[in-house]
Amino acid sequence: MKRVRLRVRGRVQGVWYRASTRAKAEELGLRGWVRNRRDGSVEAEAEGPDAAVDALVAWCGEGPPLAEVTSVEVEELAPTGVEEGFRVRSTR
Repeated sequence: MKRVRLRVRGRVQGVWYRASTRAKAEELGLRGWVRNRRDGSVEAEAEGPDAAVDALVAWCGEGPPLAEVTSVEVEELAPTGVEEGFRVRSTR
């Protein structure tokens, strides 16, 4: 079980990145959240089985068809086990 925080940069807002991330995370059975940031990046935290989290991180490097990802920063965090589901949060 692991948790990561992702910071995705590039053309990632206005291209269904958050909704697509939520759909992929739900498909993988992960918990967490995703949101736009005011600087134009997308931030997410995902928690679940190692292989599922790794699969989401890999997917985030591509994103949905209209996205143009230039970088993905990954920070490992301690799992919390408190969230249920995966949701889209408000912009921060």
